Amino acid sequence: MDLASRAVVLFVFVYLLTRVIGRRELSSLEPFDLILLIVIGDAIQQGLTQDDYSVTGALIVVGTFAALQVIISYASFRFRFLRPVLDGEPIVVVQDGKPIERNLHRERLTLEEVLTEARQQQISRLDEIAWAVLETSGKISIIPKSPS
Repeated sequence: MDLASRAVVLFVFVYLLTRVIGRRELSSLEPFDLILLIVIGDAIQQGLTQDDYSVTGALIVVGTFAALQVIISYASFRFRFLRPVLDGEPIVVVQDGKPIERNLHRERLTLEEVLTEARQQQISRLDEIAWAVLETSGKISIIPKSPS
């Protein structure tokens, strides 16, 4: 199969695959998703450019990874006890204006990174933060203290 027809077949396949996987799963990339995209990209590249690696092989590899992603997503949705293992859990890194050093250290997060996120929400001091939570997506949620 020539290069152009391989490209068309794989493009259509990946397009349809993204429609099947769903918008929600593709909207927030987690580390596992990034790795998956790199592996899928490599499989597609091999199917496009290598004579010894067929388009069918690329379709099978990419389809298998997509199926695994859908299965993991469904398992996380259906079985609540699997969520911490599959998706991780949010971690409190600041509570009542005091950093939780153990959690910061475990997540390799600096207090400066937390304060940077706080400043983006117009919070300038640590003592103005009620909670800072490292979400499973990698973002830091800041909940300010309510004015007394």
